[in-house]
Amino acid sequence: MLDVIGTILVGVAMAVILAGMVTTLPLRLAGRLALAGIVGAWIGLSAAVAGGGALSDPVTVLAMFATPLVAIVALAVAFPTVRLALNSVPLPLLVGLNTIRLGGVLFVLLADAGRLAGPFPYVAGWGDFATAALAIPAAWLVASDIGFRRRLIVVWNTFGMVDLIVGVTLALISRNGSPLQLIDAGVGTATMQSLPWAFVPTVLVPFFLIAHAAIFARLRALSVDSGGQPPISIGDLGCAH
Repeated sequence: MLDVIGTILVGVAMAVILAGMVTTLPLRLAGRLALAGIVGAWIGLSAAVAGGGALSDPVTVLAMFATPLVAIVALAVAFPTVRLALNSVPLPLLVGLNTIRLGGVLFVLLADAGRLAGPFPYVAGWGDFATAALAIPAAWLVASDIGFRRRLIVVWNTFGMVDLIVGVTLALISRNGSPLQLIDAGVGTATMQSLPWAFVPTVLVPFFLIAHAAIFARLRALSVDSGGQPPISIGDLGCAH
């Protein structure tokens, strides 16, 4: 039953993220279709790699996890148009998409079912849940005129990013038989190697790390543009050009 629920939630999460990005990026129809095709191809590759059992190798996991991050950073550094496109995504959307991480509670349920063990499911699960729950007021703050909102958003964004980094680290060092294993805890994190859970480290976590980094960059740019003072325009937070 948990696999069925996980399949539905992960599928919906990826669809919502893709729809949010495709509809807000300033791309022509051909560009939107190309972006959707690239993301779809990556999801298909992730499914094939997980289905073939290749994620049992931690090197493969790290490669699948790092590839989207490296690709986005390289494109953003090499092409100013990519940076401008990323800056066009409304900040409230980047924050609000984190509500999807409410599904992190499923890690706790998998642990209770004996399919995950060690600190990973509890730290990552409750950390994701807290990040998602706080994303709702954080998104409201982004669109508000409260003067100290940037500090609160930075705190929330830092917590959400650290939660992902800690979760990935705990997952890697809890894998039984891995050369990176430091924690011996029963079944460890073997479940994360199979579908639908394999989409978490190969698709969802990279996206949310990129989103957190983009939020930091947007907040820094807005701070510079406003001379270090909170921005006075709600529209500036909604969409930077």
